[in-house]
Amino acid sequence: MGAVAILAIASGCATAPGGNPADPFEPFNRSVYRFNEGVDEAVLKPAAQAYRNALPLPVRTGVGNFFGNLGDVWNFANSVLQLKLQNSAETFMRLNVNTFFGLGGVLDIATEAGIERHNEDFGQTLGRWGVPAGPYLMLPLLGPSTVRDTAALPVDRWGDPLFSLGDIGARNSMVVLRLIDGRASFLRAGDLLNDVALDRYSFTRDVWLQKRRSEVLDGQDTPEPAE
Repeated sequence: MGAVAILAIASGCATAPGGNPADPFEPFNRSVYRFNEGVDEAVLKPAAQAYRNALPLPVRTGVGNFFGNLGDVWNFANSVLQLKLQNSAETFMRLNVNTFFGLGGVLDIATEAGIERHNEDFGQTLGRWGVPAGPYLMLPLLGPSTVRDTAALPVDRWGDPLFSLGDIGARNSMVVLRLIDGRASFLRAGDLLNDVALDRYSFTRDVWLQKRRSEVLDGQDTPEPAE
């Protein structure tokens, strides 16, 4: 996080007139955004298109369900850390139902039964206990974030079940598959973004910040302090 902040300051951290006050590092963030867009166009998007074309929808759905079930392990841990008792109970039920009756999570029986998924991460946990978001950051390859969420990334990685795999080859293969599957699910959204956004960077930033604030505050309208 320190290196990111230093580079941002070197790029000019003053908010431009009329700019978003939550994005004081905009020149640096825009350069990282262009880099990410280049990587996406050259590597991720073609791989996601090939993945979508090669595998039928039921198979892709099963892959997404499997990774979603793995993610519920960390969702449960963070719900507990945030003292969200109902969310914790529902996520625990999801894990058990999908793992034991959904073929290890390939079938999302819990959702069909009306058991809601609660996506939680350590950045949200920090926000729950009053840690301010800090400035917006665009991270190389990882995409939109804030100073708080960037600081939480090592903990999120530690809590990711995939990174507990001892077989490095299997772990890396699973991480790449999850990345490509996730990108494939946003192919249509990317096309729509090209059609509606005059400034893709600003549109992505503003939508992400609004969504992230809603996630941290559980949909409440109370503004979250940036600092």
